[in-house]
Amino acid sequence: MNRNSMLAQLDENKTWDVLIIGGGATGLGAAVDAASRGLSTLLIEADDFAKGTSSRSTKLVHGGVRYLEQGNLKLVREALQERGRLLKNAPSVTKKIGFIIPAFSFVQRLYYGTGLLLYDMLSQKLSLGKTKLISNKTIQKLAPAIDQKKLKGGIIYYDGQFDDARLAVNLARTAAQQGAVLINYCEAQSLVKKKIKPTDKLEKVCGVVAYDFVSGKTFEIKSKTVINATGVFADDVLLMDNKDAVDIVTPSQGIHLVVDNKFFPGEHALMIPKTDDKRVLFAVPWHNKVVLGTTDTEVENISDEPIPLKEEIDFILQHANRYLNTNITLDDVDSMFAGLRPLVKTKGVTNTSVLSRDHVIIVSTSNLITITGGKWTTYRKMAEDAVNNAIFVAKFEYKNPVTKDLPIVSSVFDTIDYEDAIEEIYSVQNVIKFVEEEMAVSIEDVLARRTRMLFLDVRKALKAAPMVATAMAAILHKDESWIQTEIDNFTQLAKNYLP
Repeated sequence: MNRNSMLAQLDENKTWDVLIIGGGATGLGAAVDAASRGLSTLLIEADDFAKGTSSRSTKLVHGGVRYLEQGNLKLVREALQERGRLLKNAPSVTKKIGFIIPAFSFVQRLYYGTGLLLYDMLSQKLSLGKTKLISNKTIQKLAPAIDQKKLKGGIIYYDGQFDDARLAVNLARTAAQQGAVLINYCEAQSLVKKKIKPTDKLEKVCGVVAYDFVSGKTFEIKSKTVINATGVFADDVLLMDNKDAVDIVTPSQGIHLVVDNKFFPGEHALMIPKTDDKRVLFAVPWHNKVVLGTTDTEVENISDEPIPLKEEIDFILQHANRYLNTNITLDDVDSMFAGLRPLVKTKGVTNTSVLSRDHVIIVSTSNLITITGGKWTTYRKMAEDAVNNAIFVAKFEYKNPVTKDLPIVSSVFDTIDYEDAIEEIYSVQNVIKFVEEEMAVSIEDVLARRTRMLFLDVRKALKAAPMVATAMAAILHKDESWIQTEIDNFTQLAKNYLP
């Protein structure tokens, strides 16, 4: 997957079957789905693949225990089915993990135990393990950091875990393997519209005007269908189509704190089913660290780089310390990150924590297909639904989707041991692969998404930055000025990832 090779395939005279705007989970999934059905497919992303929400999740592939309590059995059942498929199709970046729910009364133990038995039943043949009631002694053995005071045992259940950004890169490579063309740092600046048939009363979307940030070139792309898969930015594309379009997205911010695993040793995760804001809180082992989160804060401004708020940081620390016998402080945070959920507006609902996590598809009168909402776990089903709509709009010959059983390409970088020496991880040979095979353009791409160092340990990422910049400059034929600018930009960015 080489960027120059991808650009070379942009023939000005070609009309693509499917053009996808957005290179996050849903867009990449749609590229895999469309290309694997034999449709000529092009995806453009204004930044790097998974730069936004899709690299900032809790790293869980799950049905959603909280949605079970809300009574959304349809969403839970669908997510559990998709969880099973993802673990089967992408074993290099996914695994099953046990979750412990502490109980502080017999009633709690019975209530959560019963609910999670239903969770198991909904997953049917794709269950990852049997839910069990466990004693204080077992909790002490599996998760010694859980505070035993007033504890009345607990429940253990099983869900999935994954590396979100690495999965996104692998999806891009899978789409390319199926024949799709994907270009990052390429922004859709406007939609191209015209009357397709003399009898048409309204103009139809038939392409985009795009700008390539790397080459500085602007060009027009023709396509029979256009899918808007831009997540929290979906409303911006809808406004390109119709200046009077009504917003459909309510952005909700969720943050995570990453700390050393000495604060929560072991291979099992902790799940607190009800925080003060009625969300769940997780402490999840990940790459020899522990991810703590998350929050649910409605925000007005949508940003490429959302920043955790002080009250969100305090909220997570207070709740984590309430259930752990270790005391985590601000100084113990190795990295923190925020992501924006593209929640779909619901009439009469003002609390984002109870807004539905279902996805929606809107087909405009111009035939623009917009998909938003949902979550990483259900990305494949969302992509399938979006492509089904594209097939209907363009009246393509229908072909059955194959992604339920389609293996996702793996990479040697999926299982990096971040305890290894930084010099080994960011050797010239590896950086060449990130650039020439995974389309990394900046040192942020390498340190945040091709590897996860920025999300795991900001100080180590800053230490590696000069090494990565120097290696990239040699490959991309850049000078000392470029190296220094890249280091300065990354240093400024990294400040947002430390309290």
